[in-house]
Amino acid sequence: MSVAVIGAGVSGLCTAKALRDRGIEHTVFEASDDVGGNWYFGNPNGRSSAYRSLHIDTSKERISFADFPMPEHFPDFPHHSELHAWLRDYADTFGLRESIRFNTEVQRAERLDDGGWDVDGEGFDALVVCNGHHWDPRFAEFPGHFEGETIHSHHYIDTREPIDMHDKRVLVVGIGNSAVDIASEVSRKGVAARTFLSTRSGAWVMPKYVFGRPADTLVKTNPRLPLKLQRRIGALMQRLVSGKPEDFGLPHPNHNFLEAHPTVSSEILLRLGSGDATAKADVAELLGDRVRFEDGSVEQVDVIVYATGYNISFPFFDPGFISAPDNRLSLYKRMFKPGMPDLVFVGLGQAIPTIFPFAELQAKLMARYLAGVWALPGEAEMRRTIAADEAKHVKHFSSRPRHTMQLDWYVYEDDMTRREIPAGRERAGAGYAAAGAKP
Repeated sequence: MSVAVIGAGVSGLCTAKALRDRGIEHTVFEASDDVGGNWYFGNPNGRSSAYRSLHIDTSKERISFADFPMPEHFPDFPHHSELHAWLRDYADTFGLRESIRFNTEVQRAERLDDGGWDVDGEGFDALVVCNGHHWDPRFAEFPGHFEGETIHSHHYIDTREPIDMHDKRVLVVGIGNSAVDIASEVSRKGVAARTFLSTRSGAWVMPKYVFGRPADTLVKTNPRLPLKLQRRIGALMQRLVSGKPEDFGLPHPNHNFLEAHPTVSSEILLRLGSGDATAKADVAELLGDRVRFEDGSVEQVDVIVYATGYNISFPFFDPGFISAPDNRLSLYKRMFKPGMPDLVFVGLGQAIPTIFPFAELQAKLMARYLAGVWALPGEAEMRRTIAADEAKHVKHFSSRPRHTMQLDWYVYEDDMTRREIPAGRERAGAGYAAAGAKP
């Protein structure tokens, strides 16, 4: 068994460790000169979305890997430099760099007719895709034209780089974590002349701390209780600690609490309430040096920052082979494509509250699968399960492109550890028994 892994970010590192633990030969292809992916600030491969002031919005208790907890001396919400250092330590502690080919971007991965993969001319028995989904910026399309400067949040570094926003009128489009971080930073006195925050969908805003503790240690799902009831209780807590979005000029969200990734910020409501930033409706039209909003108001704008999410893309695949139109890709347990037993995706999900333990769990399952001690069901059952899981997704989450890969980590973990992993072990055992061997 030889395995090709694309990417050495969070998911790729978890994958490399899981394969190494199982003694499976593997090669990790990394376009950059170091590990870390999105958390490598200034990553020369252009894939990092980290900006200079970025602190993760998830607490270290929730980020930590089961196999490698975050250091006790780290703050509750680490800076990107601390996260990158931790990931580097993870790679060094487990000897993962030995299998990584740095500065090697995969140009083409092609599945062979009789199984296996050709990765830029090199043959492998299996392919694990860990290329992430926060690197291909998606821009909103509005009628009209804009004469000022534009940037996607993916390329934002600080208030002067790559665009000097000081003394300018800045419009931030979006209401996710990056949008409110940038709007909060730009709107501080002495930076932008005016700051506007435009949103179509609205968002439920949660502070980083609730009752003196990181909010994500208190607001989390119990998979054994009715999800709808828990979200109602969570919505009451959100209302208690943050109030109504409408009180700060924001639209009422077009989804219920936790049907989309909540916006975590302890500053944006203060900026709006202090008049440093002004909430606006969705953009209706671009008018050269002005912008008209859906409520009919018009504002002069010098810079537009599009914090409008990302496309899920796989540049190394032929689009006719595998693609994700409208950010949708149907996978069994968010990992396996029916009919392609030698292809695995790891970390391709927007897990609430964070991707770190999600990627670690998927990587361990992937390694069990490739080692032959966990088996997939038949294709027909896989497709039935995909349909059932997607129906549950549609029921509990917003269906917009930004949220198509969203899932509740605690529900996913419970499903995998209590049902799917034991069932796969039984399937593998039955296969071994049929072959006259022990599992």
